[in-house]
Amino acid sequence: QVRLEESGGGSVQAGGSLRLSCATEEMNMRYCMGWLRQDPGKEREEIASIDLDGITTYAERVKGRFTISRDAGLTKLFLQMNALKPEDTAVYYCAARPCWRAQYKYWGQGTQVTVSL
Repeated sequence: QVRLEESGGGSVQAGGSLRLSCATEEMNMRYCMGWLRQDPGKEREEIASIDLDGITTYAERVKGRFTISRDAGLTKLFLQMNALKPEDTAVYYCAARPCWRAQYKYWGQGTQVTVSL
């Protein structure tokens, strides 16, 4: 079982920035990882992902504003969020999966991000 823990959420005004972190106790976590978010009443959506080669993908609605990264030791995952908009308000989750697997297998508890006008 891989335990993931997010931090860095909070409240910010539109146009501001936040940096989310996701930590694991597992050393050298060789998984593909991603950040997903969920609004109440909506489905959880993937907004950014990164594989073991550092190749990243982004949802169109965050492309150019958000940056996903991971540390060299593969124990931490980050999401730098700039130019935040009210519609970015959601609970943000980090997740991990074996790269051969299409669906995420391990999830954090989530961290709330609230963006106000």
